[in-house]
Amino acid sequence: MTFDFALLGDLEVRVDGVLVDIGHVKQRAVLVALLADQGRPVPLDRLADRVWGDQTPLRAKDTLYVYLSKLRQVLDIQREPGGYRLRADSVDLHRFRALAEQARGQTGERALELFDEALGLWRGPALAGLDSPWLAAFREELHVERVEAELDRNDLAIELGRTVLPELLKAAEERPVDERLAGQLILALHRAGNSAEALRHYEALRQRLAEELGVDPGAPLRALHARILAAEPTRTPRQLPAPQQWFTGRETELADVRGEGVTVIAGAGGVGKTALAVQWAHQHLDDYPDGQLYVDLRGFDPSGEPLTTDAALRGFLDALGEPGGPVSADRYRSLLADKRVLILLDNARDTGQVTGLLPGNPSCAVLVTSRNRMPGLLAAGAHLLPLDVLGASQAREFLETRLGRARVPVEPGDLSELVWWCGGLPLALSIVAARAAMDRDLPLSALADELAECRLDALDAGEAEANLRTVFSWSRDALSAEAAELFALLGLIPSPDASLAAIDALSSRPRVRMVLRELENAHLVQQHVPGRYRMHDLVRLYAADLAGKNTEALRRFVDHLVRRAGAGALTLEPHRPLPELEPCERFPDVPAAMRWFDEEHESLLAVQRVAAEQGWHESTWLLARTVNHYHRRRGRTADELTTWHLGLSAAEQLGDKPKQAAAHLSVGLVYAQLSRDALARNHLTRSLELHDEDDFAGRAGAHRAMAWAMERAGDLAGALEHALHTLNGYRKTDLELREAEALNEVGWRYACLGRYAEAADYCEQAMALSRKLGHAEGEAATLDSLAHIAFHDGRPAAAIEHYHESLEVYRQLDNSYEEATVLHHLGDVHAALDQREQARELWDQALTLYLAQGRADDAASLVALLDG
Repeated sequence: MTFDFALLGDLEVRVDGVLVDIGHVKQRAVLVALLADQGRPVPLDRLADRVWGDQTPLRAKDTLYVYLSKLRQVLDIQREPGGYRLRADSVDLHRFRALAEQARGQTGERALELFDEALGLWRGPALAGLDSPWLAAFREELHVERVEAELDRNDLAIELGRTVLPELLKAAEERPVDERLAGQLILALHRAGNSAEALRHYEALRQRLAEELGVDPGAPLRALHARILAAEPTRTPRQLPAPQQWFTGRETELADVRGEGVTVIAGAGGVGKTALAVQWAHQHLDDYPDGQLYVDLRGFDPSGEPLTTDAALRGFLDALGEPGGPVSADRYRSLLADKRVLILLDNARDTGQVTGLLPGNPSCAVLVTSRNRMPGLLAAGAHLLPLDVLGASQAREFLETRLGRARVPVEPGDLSELVWWCGGLPLALSIVAARAAMDRDLPLSALADELAECRLDALDAGEAEANLRTVFSWSRDALSAEAAELFALLGLIPSPDASLAAIDALSSRPRVRMVLRELENAHLVQQHVPGRYRMHDLVRLYAADLAGKNTEALRRFVDHLVRRAGAGALTLEPHRPLPELEPCERFPDVPAAMRWFDEEHESLLAVQRVAAEQGWHESTWLLARTVNHYHRRRGRTADELTTWHLGLSAAEQLGDKPKQAAAHLSVGLVYAQLSRDALARNHLTRSLELHDEDDFAGRAGAHRAMAWAMERAGDLAGALEHALHTLNGYRKTDLELREAEALNEVGWRYACLGRYAEAADYCEQAMALSRKLGHAEGEAATLDSLAHIAFHDGRPAAAIEHYHESLEVYRQLDNSYEEATVLHHLGDVHAALDQREQARELWDQALTLYLAQGRADDAASLVALLDG
């Protein structure tokens, strides 16, 4: 096994390349204390000092033994006379130090590559979230090492002519009196042709040093200042806006911008397109020695009047030193014919607005930002760079930078809340930062509470450009009438995404796919997987505001999912009628139905909640009924309980006794599975009471559930009694399939009581009937019972064969719940035969499924076996 550790950011541990959870904060601190001396044994006393410092508890060593024992279940930690030694195949901190040392021994491009590789290992502040006096000192030591490497790298990059202005501006904001850093920034500004800004920065630093420290800049800075004063200023066009000092992340997107030709940076309003383009442009100033041109085309300006091509050309000609004369694209292209210029066309509305501003010179680069994907430019060979929201860590860093490092540590939990509610949208994050800056006495918790209550209202800082509704409205106003209507309807969808078929039902208009394409081009919806569409949470809220209460459209959406869920339920259980939804076109096979349920599960849960809120009781009950068997196959116990509680309430509102009985039965089964025996018994007894005496099938189903619940509670004799009632009840009906299942369950209860001859007789009858009926699920369950009987009857080979046959059928049925149970049982047989390796492999597979299904008790029993 390989063990890889990362300290330069959040603590991460990978075993054989897989990220593993190392436990709570103190346990993670123990791991860091071992890693600091990696390769050498660490005594317990030193571990305790590093983890607790002066606050060491009385039973620290006992506590450390517990932590170390848990860590040793995952990692290779050896106990030696000198303490505990941790084996690590790689540690990012050690690699960072080695690379930095190598870089300092090299020159030129190779040294720069090594520094970049070393600094690229940092993912954020080292050891984030861990704290003790020793850890704080260790973190500060690492921070100093990082800063030293960055400064050495800056010197080298400037010497090689690289552009480092964005990084230097951000660093100078954080360390305003670092003279070495200030010198690097001043020199970089000067070499980028911005000598005036370089001199202003020097003067601001000089005043700050005098006021705060009572000193003058050092000799190196004063000498640099004198050289800049004597230099001749540049005359090339430098129209770029200043880069954002709080620009965060986007490394992948920055690397994807093309240095030649046309790159279209497209994304929703407020996603940071301009910031990305300006950042990239400043990083590549040296690649365009003949200057940079910039224009805001005002494509989505609230005035509705985008900048004309002639007006944009006029500005470019002036900047290129050609004021006056005719304004024409030919003249503009002629001026660029022998130059290498970067052209940033910001906020373009469509291809027609941009075409006349493209240079004829392939050595020039053009960046176009737009809320549309500009299909005309793409057809002509432009490169598309779609821009999405920031990830969670990048959004947090963005907000930390904007709020200021001093404020954030005071309210870290509230900061996480703000990041969550903003959904990674840079504009939303900026509005929150602006509101916090305008009222420094306003706690971040108050902002978080306001966002939770009324998100769009909270995201308004008082001006159009800092009001999320207003910014979104500029995109909506540019849509066709059909697209604007569909956009509003999409706000009614209660789930994170929806299929094309569901949206078609919602709209009930033709050409839905074409209209969705227009919304995709405008970055108001995203087809994140083929045939499924989603909106950003904040965009959906804005659309919902526009939609208002359109009950008719919402009902169409709900009815569509109810019908499809019914088709899925009838495919999974063709023997269980659903008269309310007949006739119904079923899925081609069970795997297809299970795939549909997997894709639509979140939508089904959300739609049932909406149906309950609207008082659509029949739909609420049907949704509980139609997802019931899917939940059991996937082991989604908590979801099953939620849906059936809603289903039970709906059945009571309908006054429908059979529906109430079915709901009580299903709720009772879930409670039994959760070992809440009293609640299970109450619901199952009520289910039995609701069935009339001549309802043999209904009463048999209730007895069946009671048998299962009693078995779970340990009452095997009571379980057998109810199982026999179940069999007798089904034999009074024409439900042979249920009779086959009941035969197996009677046999299983006899087996649980150790009466194996009677158990085998009933199970063999069940197997014969299931095979006659083609009832695959009944066959798989009976094979599991026969395997149990064979094993306890002294026939382990037959037991193993039956278990493998059962596994094969359950996997064909995509029934992962029962698959986990059979894997567990099969592992038990191999363990009894002292075949530990095979047993552990099977138990590991079962444990993975148990954990995914939330089966905590079953998982705990397996963990005990695996640790034994």
